[in-house]
Amino acid sequence: MSSVRPKQAIFESLAEIAQALGHAKRLELLEHLAQGRRSVEELTARTGMTFANTSRHLQILRRARLVDTERAGKHVLYSLAGGTEVVTLVKSLGRVGERNVAEVNRVMNDYFHERDSMEAVSREDLVGRIADGLVTVLDVRPEDEFSLGHLPGALNIPLSELESRLSELSPDTEIVAYCRGPYCVFAFEAVAALRAKGFRAMRLEDGYPEWKASGLAIEEPAGPR
Repeated sequence: MSSVRPKQAIFESLAEIAQALGHAKRLELLEHLAQGRRSVEELTARTGMTFANTSRHLQILRRARLVDTERAGKHVLYSLAGGTEVVTLVKSLGRVGERNVAEVNRVMNDYFHERDSMEAVSREDLVGRIADGLVTVLDVRPEDEFSLGHLPGALNIPLSELESRLSELSPDTEIVAYCRGPYCVFAFEAVAALRAKGFRAMRLEDGYPEWKASGLAIEEPAGPR
């Protein structure tokens, strides 16, 4: 019996983590927190939930030790706890969903693959292209997310501003766009818009959180926000 109890305790703890992941809004909160620290107020505005619901979901994530908190003046800031592991966990969940869940496959085919059937640029490939100066790296996330951290040398043009800022991009240089993660639509929409204007554009295979979690170089503020 003694050999069973430790295993059962571990399984119960893992089940708590799985339950914390078992809500679409909590996965959305983790995606936002993977970009950087956020207050409850900021997360409420970004997710469209009420303040009370946002707080409730964050507390569930905190009890499962998926997020940490710190106080900054009157605000409580949330961040991922063990960012690399959490980002990897959510990405693995997505891969299982893509393999096993018909609805995930349908959305991937009807939305993502419809907009870009070309193979995405891998992180390893992009590292080489950046080193050789062969590419413009385009971050299409909102400016405040970009300011929390981004790929080295990336140019930030939020998707909503892309049409009016095309003059900042060279038609002679290939563009690789990225955003929040593998299911973020910004990069897909940006690539489609750029190709329609005659630019050579591709997207990164995932996004900033996965790039950071893999240990690749990033640029971020030196001190606390």
